[in-house]
Amino acid sequence: MSDSSGRDGDEAAEARTPRSFPPTPLTGADAAAATVDIDTAQVAAVAQQGARKGRILAWGLWDWGSAAFDAVVTTFVFSVYLTSDAFGDEADVEAQLGWALAIAGLMIAFLAPITGQRSDSSGRRKLWLAVNTYLVVGLTFAMFFVQPEPGFLLLGLFLLAAGNVFFEFAAVNYNAMLAQVSTPRSIGTVSGFGWGMGYIGGIALLLIMYFGFIQPDVGWFGVTGENGLSVRVTMLIAATWFGLFALPVLFAIPENEAPAGARRERVGFFRSYAVLAGDIARLWRESRHTVFFLLASAVFRDGLVGVFTFGGVLAASVFGFSPRQVIIFAIAANVVAGIATITVGVLDDRLGAKPVIMASLIGLIVCGLIVFFLHDGGELVFWTAGLALAVFVGPAQSASRTFLARLIPPGREGEVFGLYATTGRAVSFLAPMAFAIFVTLGGSSYWGILGIVLVLAVGLALLIPVNPRQKRLSSH
Repeated sequence: MSDSSGRDGDEAAEARTPRSFPPTPLTGADAAAATVDIDTAQVAAVAQQGARKGRILAWGLWDWGSAAFDAVVTTFVFSVYLTSDAFGDEADVEAQLGWALAIAGLMIAFLAPITGQRSDSSGRRKLWLAVNTYLVVGLTFAMFFVQPEPGFLLLGLFLLAAGNVFFEFAAVNYNAMLAQVSTPRSIGTVSGFGWGMGYIGGIALLLIMYFGFIQPDVGWFGVTGENGLSVRVTMLIAATWFGLFALPVLFAIPENEAPAGARRERVGFFRSYAVLAGDIARLWRESRHTVFFLLASAVFRDGLVGVFTFGGVLAASVFGFSPRQVIIFAIAANVVAGIATITVGVLDDRLGAKPVIMASLIGLIVCGLIVFFLHDGGELVFWTAGLALAVFVGPAQSASRTFLARLIPPGREGEVFGLYATTGRAVSFLAPMAFAIFVTLGGSSYWGILGIVLVLAVGLALLIPVNPRQKRLSSH
């Protein structure tokens, strides 16, 4: 009886309550959920996941585009063009190139941590990514004006060295964004995706340039090799490629904002070095294994660079590859490295970065020794063991980045990745020096393989005692 009267009272109250007509419309996720009776929180979570995937793709496209500078400018096209006999005695030109890149390396070593630290404190990480990226794009465009004459050598060296400096500054901010597009559970997969996109993007662009302009006598749009035009036009294409594919990350990912507890007072440029010294001292006190990792990764990362730097030299001088075969091998190696890096990123999330790095370094050492001992086997040996080497290069590079990213608190990403860049540059002489020493001692180019293997082995030895289970660094 009481229940009935209660219901009657509720109904009466409802009848007396004025209804809004028309009813307030549902919008966004609520409207979609209401039509099928699904919890709106679940729909919002799905939408957020979709937005994160879009940001990951946008972030990875920067890596895809950056291969225009990494692969085309510094590795396979412009640097090779610049060291041709059109610019003077090859030995002299190569020496000048070495000095130009050495000066660029010193600038990166001294400035990268400061630029990263200042972008953290200012909350303008994306701004500085954009500034440095488009400085690289502008410098790459300017390479079109480097004609194959000795009088243009200095201009070419300046553009290449300056491009390297600003590219590394951009990479510091780009790497620092990894935390903005991933979670602790997905950071390895996302990092591997980005690194793999870089390899595959480089291959796509190299294929376009090689078959469209460099290989044929008369390329697309009637471009020929006269006055170095085929190479110079590819610089315009490389700059456009990087400029276009760098745009998505700038629109899709919001500017970083450090938590209140991690914000720092802005200081002058030179005062930043005092702050950096204090940060390094604090890093040594609170997480010495992070310092050990920075040192170990600097060594083995230089060995990884040596694998690609001297791979083409060995293919030509030891295994008899023609210039065309070298580029075809480079394309195949980058495809293999890209696929392996994307795939192994999943294992990084499941097993951790250190096992992935160690397995990759062991694989590289074994494959390098196979190339050394079977060097008389001809092209088949190099194709087989060389592509096996490519399987391990990318995962080691990507996992090295995620190992560090997992330790960095919000607000210190740029600073720590700046140190990552600096330590790498500080030992960048190791692989070239080891290669040269072993070639001198052995009397033949293939002995240089042992030099690269030695650098990788030293990096592996330094990594073994590093404890992968560490607490996050403090944010201030």
